[in-house]
Amino acid sequence: MAACRRVQLLLLLMSMALCVCSINGLKSLTSLGNEVGLPHQPLKSGNIPPAAASQLRRSTSWKLADEEACREDITRLCPKKHWPNNLAVLECLQDRKEDTEIATDCNHLLWNYKLNLTTDPKFESVAGEVCKTTIGEIKECAEEEKGKGYLVSCLVEHRGNISERQCHQYVTKMTTIIFSDFRLICGFMDKCREDINTLHCGSISTGEKDLHSQGEVISCLEKALVREAEQQEQAHSIQDGCKKSIMRVAELSADDFHLDRHLYFACREDRERFCEDTQVGEGRVYKCLFNHKFEEAMSEKCRDALTTRQKLIAQDYKVSYSLAKACKADLRKYRCNLDSNMPRAREARLSYLLLCLEAAVHRGRTVNGECQGEMLDYRRMLMEDFSLSPEIVLHCRGEIEAHCSGLHRKGRTLHCLMRVGRGEKGAAMDGMCQSALQTLIQSADPGADYRIDRALNEACESVIQTACKHIRNGDPMILSCLMEHLYTEKMVEDCEHRLLELQYFISRDWKLDPILYRKCQSDAARLCHTHGWNETSELMPPGAVFSCLYRHAYRTEEQGRRLSRDCKVEVQRILHQRALDVKLDPELQKRCMTDLGKWCSERTETGQELECLQDHLEDLLVECREVVGNLTELESEDIQIEALLIRACEPVIQTHCHDVADNQMDTGDLMECLVRNKHQREMSDKCVVGVTHFQLVQMKDFRFSYKFKMACKEDVLKLCPNIKKKVDVVVCLSTTVRNDTLQDVKEQRVSLKCRKQLRVEELEMSEDIRLEPELQESCRHDIKKLCSAVEFGNAQMIECLKENKKQLSQQCHQKIFKLQETEMMDPELDYQLMRVCKQMIKRFCTESDAKNMLNCLKQNKNSELMDPKCKQMITKRQITQNTDFRLNPVLRKACKADIPKFCQDILRKASDDTELEGQVISCLKLKYADQRLSPDCEDQIRVILQESALDYRLDPQLQMHCSDEITRLCPEEAAAQEQTGQVEECLKGNLLKIKQEGCKKEVLNMLKESKADIFVDPVLHTACALDLKHQCAAIPPGKGRQMSCLLEALDDKRVRLQPECKKRLQDRIDMWTFAAKVAPAEGFSDLARQVLLSPSKNYILFVIALAVCVLFLIGLLCGRITKRVTRELKDR
Repeated sequence: MAACRRVQLLLLLMSMALCVCSINGLKSLTSLGNEVGLPHQPLKSGNIPPAAASQLRRSTSWKLADEEACREDITRLCPKKHWPNNLAVLECLQDRKEDTEIATDCNHLLWNYKLNLTTDPKFESVAGEVCKTTIGEIKECAEEEKGKGYLVSCLVEHRGNISERQCHQYVTKMTTIIFSDFRLICGFMDKCREDINTLHCGSISTGEKDLHSQGEVISCLEKALVREAEQQEQAHSIQDGCKKSIMRVAELSADDFHLDRHLYFACREDRERFCEDTQVGEGRVYKCLFNHKFEEAMSEKCRDALTTRQKLIAQDYKVSYSLAKACKADLRKYRCNLDSNMPRAREARLSYLLLCLEAAVHRGRTVNGECQGEMLDYRRMLMEDFSLSPEIVLHCRGEIEAHCSGLHRKGRTLHCLMRVGRGEKGAAMDGMCQSALQTLIQSADPGADYRIDRALNEACESVIQTACKHIRNGDPMILSCLMEHLYTEKMVEDCEHRLLELQYFISRDWKLDPILYRKCQSDAARLCHTHGWNETSELMPPGAVFSCLYRHAYRTEEQGRRLSRDCKVEVQRILHQRALDVKLDPELQKRCMTDLGKWCSERTETGQELECLQDHLEDLLVECREVVGNLTELESEDIQIEALLIRACEPVIQTHCHDVADNQMDTGDLMECLVRNKHQREMSDKCVVGVTHFQLVQMKDFRFSYKFKMACKEDVLKLCPNIKKKVDVVVCLSTTVRNDTLQDVKEQRVSLKCRKQLRVEELEMSEDIRLEPELQESCRHDIKKLCSAVEFGNAQMIECLKENKKQLSQQCHQKIFKLQETEMMDPELDYQLMRVCKQMIKRFCTESDAKNMLNCLKQNKNSELMDPKCKQMITKRQITQNTDFRLNPVLRKACKADIPKFCQDILRKASDDTELEGQVISCLKLKYADQRLSPDCEDQIRVILQESALDYRLDPQLQMHCSDEITRLCPEEAAAQEQTGQVEECLKGNLLKIKQEGCKKEVLNMLKESKADIFVDPVLHTACALDLKHQCAAIPPGKGRQMSCLLEALDDKRVRLQPECKKRLQDRIDMWTFAAKVAPAEGFSDLARQVLLSPSKNYILFVIALAVCVLFLIGLLCGRITKRVTRELKDR
């Protein structure tokens, strides 16, 4: 077998020798070509025509041009200068145009000539003369046995190492003759005879095939070999000996495309069209034609021939001369064909060579530039044409026929298969096809250089030129740059599709991202027990390695081993990319396939699938819920993983959160900042929606709030075990804090750091009713009925419910009442108040405690610097507080003894969750007028009286009973934007016109209350301010003292009061007099108060004293009589 292989080479060398053009050596070759070629034995009759036979028997100076059988063809096709040289004539006739015919007799004559020429022993002597130096240098050739043609075969075998110019030309020229006919290659006909007949590739009998058909026979066998590798239907299994011969022929013809006769004739015109300036030799013409394979102008016949050649290269890399030569040293250096456990056929595979050398590159080893260039070319070739990968053709045949037919060119079929793999064609891909695609992408390694993927390169060229022009062409970071601009204005649709199709497969093997692999290979080996670049492990498959890495990426020092800094940066980069599309997360897609179809089939837009899974977290299957929960927990620590959200929030981040955004370690600070600034003008609608969604997701599990989890996890385990939902955990901890505060315990059960973070969570929850699911559920129907036009967020929905609380259902009303009670106890939780009055708080209340914030604002409400919107909000809260003493914590504390003492009847009828509509406060007001309240309670009631005297809306009882009368009698005063007591004054002035008894009673109560303190009557107080200062400066306020002072001054003729004050006082006296008539005293205290405040109090007191004296005298007299009667009875 070795001998036959060498004779193959010998034949190549022989024809090369005859065409060597060296001045010294080629003259002998020319004469030799004219001398040899005569048959050494008689030809069988019928094989050679008589004329030709007679000419062949001549022993000297025989010329092909003189033969009658070929004279006409030579004269027609070959220049006259070639006629004396048989080899030149032979080359001329062999390379004629395909559509040019030559006579059959001439064909047969030429074939016999070549057969005798290549077997003549004289060639060995010529080889020994021309290649004398080379033979001495190549030890194997020097030791060959002489006289059997082995020497020339050895020279062909080592032609890549021949440096001697004349010898190299000799060997090269010989191949022209050999490769023109498969029968001239030693052993080929014997080894492939049976396969040729079975496959009907053509008869081996001389005369039945013309010269051009000889290349067709080899081409036929090559195509059969490809069909067998692809396991096509009815594929014939070629014998091993023939297989080796076919591959050897292809290998020997690798450097010069003339030697592949079928391809040469199929592509001769295309060569002139595309590769006219390309020099022959070293496979350069092949490479040029490969590069133009998919050009529109390329003929289909040439394209098919090139594809067959490429498929042979895919089966044995040595069929590519340039690749085998450039990478020979590196293959030996990195032992890429020394795997004893692997069959030799697999070692020769192009994919194996690429994987082996790529592994060396990824490990940081040196592979020479020329070899890397060749690898790049063939990796691009694999990505361009799926048919070059037998596994793809075999395992993906069904998918190609169903979804991807007619897309053969420029990698389109592969990308179509990738789309099927992503599930975009509505059909599931077979596992074998998926695996074949993954293997191909690993072999081609387009992640290392995007240019390998021609479809991606062409689709994304414009994006790269605009968005990624700062990155060196071919750099692996180009793909990362494209991912960063996915779904942006710079991205084009076609590029987006090609990019996601490729990333789908790269994301399933961490090694296919070269930057990640380079930065993390040591960490992966240390923490995840991975193997080499082109090695796999069942215990740690490629898809599981990244999961292992990101589990270690966010560990704290206490939790154990962590990733290196560089590796963590890359892991974060990949997480950011995967967040763009749920299909880029293999684990998520695998575990959640069922849930995605069940819950999220209609939410397929960018980023919506993960949001959908998070929204349905409680409904997901256990394995899906686990992976979604882990991912959400990871996002809570580093929200920058949510690339789409960060992109949407870029303006507000740059303006308000740039400090925390620049931190390499996020730890939840950025999301907290975004929530805090959710309603800034820089905040886009997309950002608001994204932030709110994340807040809503966080409510499902307290672990989803990283800062809250880290601050309170110990407290949760201790105080709130078995509680998972964040809202329930917050309520549990808040209740614990409140109870400890009310009981004045020495040591709070909730830790300080947890209390601080708890405050943040409570403030965030107050912003949107959706963040309090229980409240939202209780008020769902009320929201639909009363607040359907109101948007969520900014506490608008809660505010709407508060404003319509009289119309709320009982269940919702109870929840709102409880919420208001909490907010009044801690005004900082009142989101609307804190938002509207933010600047006023900074102006007036910087030193106030958070719980006293509302009181501080109320005290500064009438300041000229107070913002009108804030003032309006404060008034709303005052109205709310005055509806029920329980909504006024300060009053409740100050009057805790007075309320049960004086207002027990009202409390007995009250419900825990409904307002008392100001009844308790009205009760306390009456007792204030009677001067029976405790000092602390009296102070608080005085404040309420002063506030409600200026604004009738702050008196719920007055507003409830007098709303119709106000509309009828005081419409202008009620419509005034600024309330300064004008409505109350109007009602007092129209007391006689008031028809409703309830309203009349409330107005009389106002008059009664005003007697107790002039401050309660703002109109009178304003009118008499100067008189109070001059006449009553020494009189302390309260208990009607200053009012009595003014009344005495009014009666004193020596005192001159201000006209306005005098008029107002006289009006008040008239009102009180009328009130006394309309509403007589309800008790002794009320009677005594009326007497004391009456202008005729002296006369009344004198009459009362006289009456008392008379009664005393009567008593004395009656007592004497009763005593005498009693004594007389005893004496009896």
